[in-house]
Amino acid sequence: ESWSMDTGQRSIIVDTPSHVSLSLSLCPTGLWSLEYKRELTTPLCITARNGHTACVRHLLFWRADPNMAPGGQSALHEACEGGHTDCTELLLEHRANPNLLSEEGLAPLHLCARQCAKLLVKYGAMVDLPSEETQETPLHIAAKHGLYDHALLYLRYGASADRKNSREETALSVTCGQAKEQAAQGSYLQVCRLLVMYGADVNTTDEEEKSPLHKACKNASHSLVQFLLQNKADVNAIDYNGASPLSCSLQTAAFKQQLRPRLTVQTLLNHGSQKIWPMAFGKVQSCASVPEIIEILFNSYSQVPISEQWREAIPEEIFQMHLPFYESFFMLSCTPRCLQHLCRCAIRKKFGSKCHYLIPSLPVPKPLQNYLLLEPEGILL
Repeated sequence: ESWSMDTGQRSIIVDTPSHVSLSLSLCPTGLWSLEYKRELTTPLCITARNGHTACVRHLLFWRADPNMAPGGQSALHEACEGGHTDCTELLLEHRANPNLLSEEGLAPLHLCARQCAKLLVKYGAMVDLPSEETQETPLHIAAKHGLYDHALLYLRYGASADRKNSREETALSVTCGQAKEQAAQGSYLQVCRLLVMYGADVNTTDEEEKSPLHKACKNASHSLVQFLLQNKADVNAIDYNGASPLSCSLQTAAFKQQLRPRLTVQTLLNHGSQKIWPMAFGKVQSCASVPEIIEILFNSYSQVPISEQWREAIPEEIFQMHLPFYESFFMLSCTPRCLQHLCRCAIRKKFGSKCHYLIPSLPVPKPLQNYLLLEPEGILL
């Protein structure tokens, strides 16, 4: 507050760009002392951050500048980040700039909750405005957090589904890369469906030449893998390091057992994924703790010579834990596969990449269909 010398009346300074607080600091002598700490801000930013609508209204009435941002963020940034819808609307009504970038290069739309996002778009926020450092649009942010309603809002207002950030990632690529937890994969799948419906390219690649399918396979996100393959994702795409989606799945399988990575491996093979070079099959022993994957891969060949070195590569505790399977596995080291298995391989070779839908259409019992689709049985014959 201040006093007018001419009239003797009290007035309010509404745009003071500082906030003083007391804090404890440790002196070089080892003693604690009180010191003043100045934070660059305004009363409007403080009230907007805390959602005090009446205070925001009062400050705006006294002509507080809604676009002042001495601390790096404007009052609109603060209100949006806190999800304070009423404050957001008040600021926008008083000509707060919905596209003003913060000190970190972020627009209010990069920070806001869904209701605030609706208001910002209504008042002219640019849905494709990228952040300065990472070049992420609001759609990238929505994809990163699996926010379906946000993504739908931005797409309806013209956001580009294939806009890339500084790492050459589209929103679809970001979504598939973030779907790591089983509980959240349903929301990420919804966002993926939405993006593809609005024309997102399922075979786009990032700076490492990784496609969305590479990332979904790495996360053992079976539902996303199925969806991408149904929408013509390239099952044999190769990234910068020469890895295929199948390779990405195998690299993380031992650490993703709760997500049942064998489903991803099985789906990839039934959609025509190239198999591992037979002489490199020994490297698959990194998946020894997931014997279902070993079984599926082994059964995708008519015959693979089993090396004695494979037994040495399997930790003893893993071998004992899955003893019936590994005993049946190594018993085949000098034995040809059975005729039934050879028939399976002949049918799968004939159907190729169409196994996933041609085999279920065969007029044979369901257990036989499962056998042809490489459903693991726990032992090898």
